[in-house]
Parts: sequence; structure tokens; C-alpha cells
Amino acid sequence: MLKYLVILLDDTSTSFCHYDNRKSESRLMPIETLKGGIRFGMMENLMIQFVYPVDALPLEHLKAIETIDHGVIAPSGSPVSADVVVFNDWDTFLKFDYPDMGTFVLRTDSKQLCENPKYLESVLYQVTRLNIVLTDIETMNDEDFEKYDRFLDELRGIMKRLYLKGYQTQCNLITDRIVLDAMNNCNAGTESITLAPNGKFYICPGFYYDGLDAVGSLEDGLDIKNPQLYRLDHAPLCRICEAYHCKRCIWLNQKTTIEVNTPSHEQCVVAHMERNQARLLLNELQDRGIYDKKQEIKEISYLDPFDVKDEW
Repeated sequence: MLKYLVILLDDTSTSFCHYDNRKSESRLMPIETLKGGIRFGMMENLMIQFVYPVDALPLEHLKAIETIDHGVIAPSGSPVSADVVVFNDWDTFLKFDYPDMGTFVLRTDSKQLCENPKYLESVLYQVTRLNIVLTDIETMNDEDFEKYDRFLDELRGIMKRLYLKGYQTQCNLITDRIVLDAMNNCNAGTESITLAPNGKFYICPGFYYDGLDAVGSLEDGLDIKNPQLYRLDHAPLCRICEAYHCKRCIWLNQKTTIEVNTPSHEQCVVAHMERNQARLLLNELQDRGIYDKKQEIKEISYLDPFDVKDEW
């Protein structure tokens, strides 16, 4: 059942997930399309999330947006006040004048991330939540996995220091799994759908920016072929996996395995390394009385569920 409508206000609206937006030429969503998207969201009782470009919008668009409750996702250089601020480079991320608290997204490749763990600590003291999104998961190899695991080990130490000092900062890579007891994935195509500036619907923004097929339009309605394939209960491995925090990115699945319900080896390995470090952090914090001892993340012997599928 759909819950969210993501509206891309411009062709240059920021990416906030694994996909890249390589469009550099602005194409603003026509005002009538915007109003039609808002009407669709209201009729379907959907929470609307507007995704902004870096440039300011016309006053007419801003007035239309304010006619409905909504969330705002915007790049760090945008003039709007955003619920989620997105960074696409480390320089801006580290120099940003953070408000008292807030939610932020850092999009980065694994190489830069693994080289800069010490710089994360100062930012994590200033924010409520930081989502780190890897932009190169599909190209990671065994050497990259080793480096990433070392980074996660350092991140675990940072988060432990924060929690012992009384901070409750969330970082998706290592704290989300601690508080989850079921899968909490992206769920594009089942819980969310995207409206692009051309007035057509797409499974997620990445499908639009990659030129993949639309799944309907404001004029003709929503038409998702084989909608069951986007559901967790039609993902044979994912539905019994315990990497509950895994994004299970539908766009990344389509790109790497050509199956929207089947993650790549790389996506599974990364998620399970994060899960294992979350387990260690939970145990360490439980020893200091921060989490209930009844909470448990079981130890596992694999990084890709496909390797042990015959045992399940």
C-alpha cells in the first residue's frame, strides 16, 4: 500500500540515494503538473516529499507547495529550510554550518569514506541523524570490503564514545539495525512512488534519471506491472534475512541483477558487515547499561545469504 509520493521539482533535483543525477540542465516541473501531483497525493492520502534543486523556485511553485503538509529534501546549497539536507561532496559536508540538530545525508564513494572516518566524529556531535549512502556499492571488490569493514570498526568506536557521553545520534550504517526487529527497507514501488517533472510516475527517482520505463502518469493513472515483485514477500532471500536495516535498493537491484527483488552480492555483503558491527556495538553498550540485555543481534557466519541459502 502506497504511503509516500516523492515529487521531483526539477530535472536537477538532488539525489538522496544510491543513484546519481547527471542532469545539469534545469527543467522545472510545470505549475499545473505540480498542482496535479499535489491533488493526486491528497486523493490517495499520501505523505508528499518534495525534492528540491539547488536553485530557488518561483514564488508560484512555493505557494502551491505550502497548500499541503509535506517534507522537504534539498541539497546543502538550497535556500529552502529542509527536513533532510543532502551533501554530495566532502568539502561542503565538513564546512557546513550545522543548525542545532537535524537529519543529513552524505553521498560518497567507499574510497573517500574509508579515508575519512576521523572527520565524521565532529559532525556526528552536531546532528540528530546522519545517513551515509555509498554511491559505488556495485563496483566494490574484496579489497574494498576489507577497507570498509575497518572503517565500520572505527565508526563503531565513534558511536560508542558518543553514546557514553550521553548523545543519541543515529547513523544508519550502524545504529539502525540495533533498534529494528523486522525489515525496514526502501520499499520503492510498494510504499512510495515518484512523480517526475514530465508528469509521469516512476518506481523511484533513479528509474527516471536512468531513462527506465514510467509506471503511469497523472493523466492516465498509476500502472505498475507485476507489482508483487516489489514486495518483500516476493523476495526469497530478503524476506528471511536479518540485515533489517538494509536499504534493499530497488534501483540498485535492477541495475546489478536485472531483478527488482534480488539484491547483488555486493549489496548483501555491505549490509551484513554493517549488521555485524551493529551487533558488536550493541553488546558493548549493553555492558555499560545503555541497552536492555534482552535485546539481541545473533552472531552469523556468512556475509551473503545466498552462500547459505540451502541451510535456511
